[in-house]
Amino acid sequence: MKRTSLCAALAAVAAAFPTAAHAGPDDYVHTPAVEYGEREVELRLGTATKSGEARQSAAALALGYGPTPWWFTEVYAKFERAGGEGTRFDAFEWENKFQLTEPGQYFVDLGLLVEIERPRDRAEGYELRLGPLLQKDVGPVQANFNVLIERHYRAAEPQVTELGYQWQLKYRWRPELEFGAQGFGEVGQWNDWAPAHAQEHTLGPALFGKLHVAGRKVVRYDAALLFGASSAAADRTLRARIEYEF
Repeated sequence: MKRTSLCAALAAVAAAFPTAAHAGPDDYVHTPAVEYGEREVELRLGTATKSGEARQSAAALALGYGPTPWWFTEVYAKFERAGGEGTRFDAFEWENKFQLTEPGQYFVDLGLLVEIERPRDRAEGYELRLGPLLQKDVGPVQANFNVLIERHYRAAEPQVTELGYQWQLKYRWRPELEFGAQGFGEVGQWNDWAPAHAQEHTLGPALFGKLHVAGRKVVRYDAALLFGASSAAADRTLRARIEYEF
């Protein structure tokens, strides 16, 4: 299928489910760029605490590959831990990222994220998450903003389509150490936002870097300490991601 045809089909799907994302403690900010032929192993970790509630922790291990110059695909095994309970398998996830424009071709770089998740709990059905990925570079500063929708299908209980967002600012100081900030949020049903006190918003400082280990092999990392900016959000979230690219 040609990229234009695929983009049109995915755009139609996105329009059918107007806009959401539940940010787990290990979630990260997606960027639109795709590296053709790149293979990677990725590990994500995160833990969130909220006064009066049990600590929530999550982790994910993924294998990814860029089969075309505009498509990158990854398969995740996801795990979770709540309070003093043991770590348990949570879900399988298939993540696909499509680069829709060339870097610098337009005012903003554009991509599209499509994720399908099969939770361990079959009563949750299947989860679909998708939305546009936006990036703007101004000198050494990179800015990202993503609007994502999320909905469960074939679940035991009726579901609604929810709206969420991600943002990121990064200053490219040097390849091995860059710094900036990240934020995540959930506002509730896409066409009927939850009251402000029920929405979840977090933000905080972040670090990024890329280390060359041998030839084209690269280790990338990013981490953030996020603080709750609304009463419904976790008080503190510590998240990190490390990728080995080859």
